[in-house]
Amino acid sequence: MNFDSIGDFISLLKQKNELREIAEPVSCELEITEIADRVMKSGGPALLFKNIRESKIPLAINLFGSERRMAWALGVETLDEKIRELESLIQIPEPKSLVDKMKMLPLLMKIGNFLPKHVPGGPVKEVIQKNDVNILEFPIMKCWPKDGGRYITFAQVVTEDPVKKKRNVGMYRIQVIDGKTCIMHWQTQKVGRAHFGGYRERKEKMPVAIVLGGDPALIFSAIAPMPPDVDEYLFAGFLRDAPVELTRAETIPIDVPANAEIVIEGHIDPNEPLVTEGPFGDHTGYYSLEDKYPIFHATAVTRRRSPVYPSTIVGKPPMEDGWMGKAIERLFLPLVRLTLPEIVDMNLPVEGVFHNVAIVSIRKRYPGHAQKIMHAIWGLGQLMFTKIIIVFDEDVNIQDPAEVVWRLGNLIDPKRDMTFVNGPLDSLNFASDLPDVGSKVGVDATRKMPEEGFTRPWPDEIEMSADVKKRIDSIWSKLGLT
Repeated sequence: MNFDSIGDFISLLKQKNELREIAEPVSCELEITEIADRVMKSGGPALLFKNIRESKIPLAINLFGSERRMAWALGVETLDEKIRELESLIQIPEPKSLVDKMKMLPLLMKIGNFLPKHVPGGPVKEVIQKNDVNILEFPIMKCWPKDGGRYITFAQVVTEDPVKKKRNVGMYRIQVIDGKTCIMHWQTQKVGRAHFGGYRERKEKMPVAIVLGGDPALIFSAIAPMPPDVDEYLFAGFLRDAPVELTRAETIPIDVPANAEIVIEGHIDPNEPLVTEGPFGDHTGYYSLEDKYPIFHATAVTRRRSPVYPSTIVGKPPMEDGWMGKAIERLFLPLVRLTLPEIVDMNLPVEGVFHNVAIVSIRKRYPGHAQKIMHAIWGLGQLMFTKIIIVFDEDVNIQDPAEVVWRLGNLIDPKRDMTFVNGPLDSLNFASDLPDVGSKVGVDATRKMPEEGFTRPWPDEIEMSADVKKRIDSIWSKLGLT
């Protein structure tokens, strides 16, 4: 199951009664946020607003706002199916004979099918606007009362390294100033920001494409923490089990998805001074503060004849992004295990906004093993931002918050079991003394070994004996308790 467009996915949601169409006139400034926030926090359906005061173009939101819809967006009924596919790809054994190599051919051919495919045009070129560009024709939302303006929140931002010409697709918020001008918010550690630095050194204008829509797998790939030099659209091809069709933009040397709803083409001039962006009501549940970021100048808009504008909001969890984050947690756990095979499970709680808290369970084998895991996690891609890491033994169900809190309180001595380090933090973190850097803590909640200096007896957990459980099971229906 894959989709050629957001429209295809919306049709599926409508068929499965997972979509509500809103005909009542509403504003994309604050009003849609209030409606969507109530629906997201109640576990409600996807929404399609068809009567927006500021725009003739419909807006879709909360498309991924449940585990089931997130799985459908990735072309499966359950995320476990896609996890098993990924595990089969990354666990390819080294071929030891010609026969082994022949057996691998079908799998290698399948991987080849994930590569992006170039096409001469596509639905996103049905309307091409160069001289009459007006970004504000789209229902771009002002999400929260103190936001600095209206924001594009669900875009795939496509850039290229000026030397290597390697593509990156990231998701960055974009504040709209007027019909042709935006502010690009990419944080210090993001690849788009690194590309910008390369153009600044060369004193060259940086081409940028802002892509809205396409197969939902494209949107998901833009937020996925891909390893360096792995193309996001290649990953999207794996997710959708078919290549992403790309076509050349009209005014910049960038390839964009041919089946997107909307593409805003433009450039950033690194010689221009940075301007003030924000505040913005962020996924931390707080407003991120004003800061200086570069100006994006739109040079063209290409779009479908009747596009749908995909959007999202972030704020106090739970929100739609929580379901996307949990999908990333599940899908990327096999990749984490490539480096750290002793990890049994990982939980990035939605309430921890994915860069504040990580809970892991491990097969502990030696003294200091928990500390090794902490430092390794702080060295893994976007996990470097994690402020609090808690490490448990393998028998702990870390997906159960009640069990986590119960065991945490019982199993640790705070002075002995807390490890403090300094390092990079997410730019949205506002609690540290300095931006982008501060302290982090790891908590060792594993059973302590004598070699770790623990010489007291470690008590057994309270458990009923198996024979008594079996006896009560056999008479339970006779007790009149159910």
